[in-house]
Amino acid sequence: MQPVLLIATLILGESGTLACMDVVDQLIKMYDDSVNRAHAAVKAGDREAYADVRYPQLTVTVDEWRPIDRTEPFGYVESAGVYSSAFSRPALIEGYLREMVARLTNNYVCDVSADYSDIVIPPAYIDGLEGAELTGFPAPTLDDVDDGIIDGKWEAFHGEVSPLFHFTPQRFDIACKRIEHYTGIPCDGVQKFILFTNYAMHTKEFERWAREELNRPGTRYTGLNTPTGTHQFPRYDLVTEAGDGITMINIGVGPSNAKTITDSLAVLRPEVWVMIGHCAGLDGRMRIGDLILGNAYQRRDFILDDRISSDIPIPAVPEVQRALEKAVGDVYGEEKSQLMRTGTVLSTGDRNWEWHTPHTMWETLRGSTAVAVDMESCALAANGYRYRVPYGTLLSVSDLPLHAVPKLPAGAQAFYSSSKEAHVMCAVRAMEALAANVEKLRTRKLRKTIGEVPFR
Repeated sequence: MQPVLLIATLILGESGTLACMDVVDQLIKMYDDSVNRAHAAVKAGDREAYADVRYPQLTVTVDEWRPIDRTEPFGYVESAGVYSSAFSRPALIEGYLREMVARLTNNYVCDVSADYSDIVIPPAYIDGLEGAELTGFPAPTLDDVDDGIIDGKWEAFHGEVSPLFHFTPQRFDIACKRIEHYTGIPCDGVQKFILFTNYAMHTKEFERWAREELNRPGTRYTGLNTPTGTHQFPRYDLVTEAGDGITMINIGVGPSNAKTITDSLAVLRPEVWVMIGHCAGLDGRMRIGDLILGNAYQRRDFILDDRISSDIPIPAVPEVQRALEKAVGDVYGEEKSQLMRTGTVLSTGDRNWEWHTPHTMWETLRGSTAVAVDMESCALAANGYRYRVPYGTLLSVSDLPLHAVPKLPAGAQAFYSSSKEAHVMCAVRAMEALAANVEKLRTRKLRKTIGEVPFR
């Protein structure tokens, strides 16, 4: 059987914004056609025909490099040449693709084409084929899943064609399947503004507020997705038509969980993610319930050391910091100046980090300016830095282990009851403010010096 080919080519320049929409439409149609061919081939048991089930790819040829506005946060290239990536499920990131193609083609005179790649889509990644008899059909392989592009590997950027996007289509597919597996909801409901917690009380408070908000006249929200059954990372999506609502996920405890979920969510190109949780306060002047806005990250969880060297600083993102600080002021009013402080958050992989002799603790903290210890914030910030997703941390002090106030059941429950609503609402208000002016998050601060792709 001859391969099925479909090619759309457009010559775009400064007036090419409208025309680029056709390219994204073409990508979506080509992927949908591949899915239809996959269903027909599997139903017929036609393994030969399945060879035509391939991912579509987008190719942009920049004929001539030119200087552009220095404030552009993305949509630029370092040199003329060919940039191309294959995509899975382009409809899932349709708005993102439209914006990226428009920015790139408005900055340069480009030849833009959509055609089929030579990469076959494994049927296990196609909805509706999971339970089908797939013996003899292509199986997914982890040989095709890696983060060479996102991690700036030499081989990914020094071929004849450079990448447009951060992920291979197989990497995208397995991430989407894992989001559904871990959270209990298909990934197409994930919103662009993401909150992480490790407490069910926070997700319950978020759900309570979300249902009230859906009944408020004039609300921009259109629905609420909630998990059914028991899942490792329960997820709640407060949805808008544009996908710029708020998702909250209970990621449980530990830096490994934080890395696991963000490794997958990153393929959907969210606008921002923020951690709200509890921490140990290290300053004797603190009180239970004080808020810590992390402005630096001391990584002692070691979970991402092989991807981001520990000597690379993970900066705070000012746009997120300002939104969180204002939200705390709005929620707490005059109390804010006494209640909140900024400072370094130290994350550890050891929940019982404080169970050591005073001498050992002295050596551990000597020279550190950390004001708080938790387990997830540094991994979430480091993976945000790595994946170019703006990030932030707003923690509430739940114990003061160096000052004779350890976390014990009675005190913890009283603290949880009194603090959960305000803490959640601070994060929600910050997300709403950022969603109302998303250009504030169009930061150049997370773009790499080398090994960067044109897309955000």
